[in-house]
Parts: sequence; structure tokens; C-alpha cells
Amino acid sequence: MPTAPIDPLVLAVDSSTTATKALVVDSTGVTLAQGRAGYDTINPGRDRYEQDATAWVEATTTAIAQAVAALAPEERGRIAALCITPQRQSFVLCDEDGTPRRNAILWLDGRAGDEVRDLGSRRVHELSGMVPDVTPSFYKLAWLARNEPESLRSADRIAGVHAYLVHAFTGEWIDSRATADSLGLFDMAALDWSDELLRLAGVERRQLPVLGDAGSVLAHVRPDVARGWGLPGPIPVVGGCGDGQAAGLGAGATAPDEAYLNLGTAVVAGVHAPDYRWGASYRTDAAGIPGSFVLEVVQNSGAYLAGWFRTELGDPALLGAPDPELERAAAAVPPGSDGLLTMPYWNAVQSPHWDPLARGAMIGFTGTHSRAAMYRSVLEGISLEAARNLRALEADTGTPLRVVRIMGGGQRSDLWRSILAACVGVPLEACAAEEVSALGAAVLAVSAVTGNDVASTAAAMTRRGEVTTPDPALVARYAEIGELQGEIYGRLSDLFPRLQALG
Repeated sequence: MPTAPIDPLVLAVDSSTTATKALVVDSTGVTLAQGRAGYDTINPGRDRYEQDATAWVEATTTAIAQAVAALAPEERGRIAALCITPQRQSFVLCDEDGTPRRNAILWLDGRAGDEVRDLGSRRVHELSGMVPDVTPSFYKLAWLARNEPESLRSADRIAGVHAYLVHAFTGEWIDSRATADSLGLFDMAALDWSDELLRLAGVERRQLPVLGDAGSVLAHVRPDVARGWGLPGPIPVVGGCGDGQAAGLGAGATAPDEAYLNLGTAVVAGVHAPDYRWGASYRTDAAGIPGSFVLEVVQNSGAYLAGWFRTELGDPALLGAPDPELERAAAAVPPGSDGLLTMPYWNAVQSPHWDPLARGAMIGFTGTHSRAAMYRSVLEGISLEAARNLRALEADTGTPLRVVRIMGGGQRSDLWRSILAACVGVPLEACAAEEVSALGAAVLAVSAVTGNDVASTAAAMTRRGEVTTPDPALVARYAEIGELQGEIYGRLSDLFPRLQALG
């Protein structure tokens, strides 16, 4: 790492599923400027989700240029590093120069159900850390090997979002271990490509990038690219981590008794672990802290489900936006929603059952139930499931949680926070930053610039917001409700294949 300016700034990029955000951040975690550019998703068939990978580069270029343009000229010279956090488990097949050979396949693509059934063994789970599910790229690569063998065989490179962007800006095919892991081709314990998994997926090692550590300098932005952004010279590119792991860093949740929880479209929560482990209720990721791991639980229906309810059954004039009147009415409904229980599997289920055929359900209706009771039951169903998943993490690690740091749109609801705190049973600390994953990328960049370790840098750069303390009476009440709600999946799971056939 070259000598950094006395008061360095870093570029932090979050390349998500729908848009790229670029932030200029100082070493205390303050954002000085930002930019944003979006891109479209292509839906070529049922359960198929793709993107033009060149749009990732164009959007990142636009977002960075916007952020840099908002700086004073003297501030631009203080930018000392770039770090990217990407959407995980999305990848592209391309030529050596980065030209895509087909559209990129996204993490939410569900085409590989047969491959999950055929290849999703205990051995693959143990090696990769990924529970057999349609999300990991491993199964979609295997789908390509079966259905588009020439596209996979003839591709010079197979790259996740991070590797693709690093190559576009530096000319080097190099990736961070904490982003390359999401291809599902890792021997996760060794943090290296697994020859066994490569063979099963039909991938050759020559097609994959060289690996470096998160928080280390991987390469340097080419001078012409830097000039296009409005920067005076090339800057180091620091190895990033996936957007979920970056959210943990941006929340300052780096100890085993500190969880992060993103109450966004999906609910994603996790804890750091110093040693590799794998389990049935969570997936294991390489952490932004080199040599460490993140144990992560995932629920597909989070704020999406609350928004679905408001759109389909709420005030039509609000078009699904938060409804203060509905919130007040739901807050007046007793805990347990007068016996109405929700199984929140509108988008199937990942943790803890990993069942792509699972369906949502509301059970316990009577003629007295109102829209407010239904809405509260939705919030309770999501929260009870999150609590069940976090308890599974506690049981596996043997470490009780001390705090859960939350982020995402759902945290803005006072009612939802109070329900979630009571279900989880530990305090919830809101994150003050708006772009928490991007802040996690900034943490890695600042760590590389200053030479300080990642965990202490995260502690110095993150800020806490409002704290929601669980009501002891509600904790006991939701424990009782959760026990009954947790039985619903087992009672209904045999029906899901038949419901799928009907559809």
C-alpha cells in the first residue's frame, strides 16, 4: 500500500441487485458524497433472472463519477483506496477481455431445482458451507453444464460481480476470497477452490480468478479509468466481501455475541465465527475479517411481505407505502393477533427448512379478525421466524447473543421493532448509517489504508441509533406463540408438492 494522505478518503461501492451506490467516506465513517445508478433485470422465463453484466460496469462508473464530482478538487486527491461489496451468488460467463458470452445469472434465479436434487448432498454442503438450495451459483453452473454446455465450456472466465468489476477497472482477473466464496465452488474451510466441486459443476480452474484476501490490495485502477472518474491518478483496489458480510462490518457487529439483521426485502442475519463450521439452519460465508467466517440465516420474505400486504389489502391510494393508520390499528391488536398465526413463506423458505416448494399460510381465522390483526400477524410471523433462526445460531455456536444490530426499511416501524425485540429477547440497536453495506466496504478500505485491523476499524467507523429493549412480559408471550407457530411447517409440508402441481 503506498503512503496514504494524512486525512484519507475512500471510495466505497455497493453493487446490489437493482442499482450501484458509490460513497466517498472518511476514516471516521462520515459520508462526504455519493452517487447512484440503476439497471434492469431480465426475466427470460419462469424462475429465470438475468442481467447484462456490462450494466454493472456502466452503473458503477456513473455512480463513482457522480460522487467524485460532488467533491472539492483538493478532496479528490485525498481518495486513497476503492472497495466494492457486490450482490452475492450472481455470475457471468465472459471472454478474457470481459465481453459477456451470455447474460449474467442472478442469485434469485431458480432454474436449477433439478441440480439441487441431484447434486445437493451432505458432502457438497460440508465442503461449500452452502445448504443445498437454488441460490448458490454452484447449482446454476451445473445447470449450464447440462443445458448450455458449449457456453460454459467455451467461456474464458467465470466471474462473480466483484471479480468482473475489478477486472473492468484494473485489467486483472483477481477476486477476494470473501466474494469468490459465493460461487459455491469453495472448499470453505481452506478458503480456496475445491477441485471436487469444480468437477461436479463442470468448471475448470483456469476459468476462475486468482484469489486474494479481503482488506488487502488486489490491484490498481488503470490511469485512464481513474481519469474518467475525475481522479488525478490510479488508486488501489482493496478486496471486498459480499453485501451481507459487509453489512455486518457496517453495523460494527464483529464479535460472536453480536448479530446483524437486515430487515429489508428479505431478512438476512448473521454472526462472525473464528473457525469454519457448517449447519442445517444457516449458510457459511467467508468474512471480511480475513480467516474468519460469517454464519448467516436467510428468510426470503421480510419487508417484501409487509409491502405485499399493504399493496394488496391496504389503502390503495398509498400504493404499498407505509401506512401510519394501519400501524396504529395493528399496535392496538393484542400480541398473538387474537390467535391468527402466519407462516411467512410467500417466497418459499430458506432458513431453517430450505424448501423451494413451501407456501405461505395464515391459520386461525375467525369472523372477528380485522385487516389490522392480519397485518400484525404478518409482522409477528416474520419476527418469530427470525428469532427461531437466531436461536439456532446461538445453539450451534454455544454463544448467547448480547445484541442484534438492525438495518433496512423495516426498522423504521416502531411496532415491528418492538415485536422483533420481544421475539428475539435481546436489545435491538439501529444502525445510524443509511447505506450499511457500503459502509462495510469503506471499513475494509480504511483498514487497508491505515494498517489497522478490520474489527477495530469497524468499531471506530460505525454509529448506533435508537435502542429497542424487549418487554419481559412480551418475551414470555411470544415464546408461547412461537412454539405453536413453529409447528405449522411440519403439519403442512406434505401438501406443498401437491400445491405446486396444481399451479
